Amino acid sequence: MQLARVMGTVVATQKYTGLEGIKFLIVQPLSKTQQPAGEPVVAADATAQAGPGELVFIVGSREAAQALPETFVPVDHAIVGLVDDVNL
Repeated sequence: MQLARVMGTVVATQKYTGLEGIKFLIVQPLSKTQQPAGEPVVAADATAQAGPGELVFIVGSREAAQALPETFVPVDHAIVGLVDDVNL
């Protein structure tokens, strides 16, 4: 899991079967100190609650596909949690 900040949304007129109704969001992966870590990525919102500006947890690879209602769909990243607070 990695922290990320939601930067915006993606509009897709057509999606792979199994991804209908799933939001796609652009997220900026963050370090533990909440500094940008790498390039922004597109993540499927498994929580169905994330929005721009929110701090979230993301997962990648196979875990991302398993986090969605229809498992093993072709996604590279998924939002699996909303972060309320970070205390270092």
